[in-house]
Order: sequence, then C-alpha cells, then structure tokens
Amino acid sequence: MRITVVSVGHRMPAWIQSGWGEYAKRLPPEMKLELTELKPEEKASGKTVDKAKALEGERILAALPAGATVYALDEKGRAITTQGLSVMLAGWMRDGTHPAFVIGGADGLSEEVKARADKLLSLSAMTLPHGLARVLLAEQLYRAWSILANHPYHRE
Repeated sequence: MRITVVSVGHRMPAWIQSGWGEYAKRLPPEMKLELTELKPEEKASGKTVDKAKALEGERILAALPAGATVYALDEKGRAITTQGLSVMLAGWMRDGTHPAFVIGGADGLSEEVKARADKLLSLSAMTLPHGLARVLLAEQLYRAWSILANHPYHRE
C-alpha cells in the first residue's frame, strides 16, 4: 500500500527531515509512505495571498496521484482520533485504497484543493507549521499501524 503526502514547503530544518524519516522507516515495507514536496509560491512579486494560494493549489492538484483518495489537512476539517485513523488505515489496506494527504503552505489551502478533497481532516484545533504537521502526520500513521499490528508503541 502507498500513502502519499503532498506538502507545500521545501528545505525543511534537519529536525523535520529527521522526524519524517524516522516514522517513514518504522512503517513496514508493505506500507510505503511517500513525500512530494512543493516549493511555496513567492509573494515578493506583488501577488496577493489568494493568488499565491491559487498557484500553489494548481501545483498541488497536479501532484496528486491518479486515483488517490484525497485528504486535505485543514484546521477547519473534521477532527479524528488516533483510533479513528487506525480504522481508516485498516479500510485502506482492505480496499486497496491509495490515500493522499495534502498539507498546505503558510497561508493554507486554496478553495480548489479543498473542493477536490474527498475529506477535510484536522490534526489539531491549533494552527501548526506545515513542517510540524508533516512530522505529526507521519507519527500518527505509524501509531495507527501499531494499533492494528498490536505493537506496543501505542499505549492507551
């Protein structure tokens, strides 16, 4: 099974790369966690925030794998528990679904990306930096897998 994360942001600090890499490698080989990084849109040339988000949105939509079920991460999305994520993961594994998560840039996601998403999900009621959201998502996917595998990582 493949899980794709499309994230606006590049040249992340070492601790972000390290955190992502740690949780991605902990997943079993049959569960491949892939990252597609997209460069944020430059705003220096007089672009409005909405225009920059729209341009990032076009690149996000183009980067989504064909046939993927898209989950856009947004602070206004539906909150899910780790246990709920493990139920979703079990369903994706059973059905052969290819989930793709989208993490926007500093100004969030365009309305076009939100409209394309099959679901809007929230990792937290707090606004998170996109790099931290990336690491948190990878950790939660590993934790969800550990619940399904009865691995001792997750403790209730």
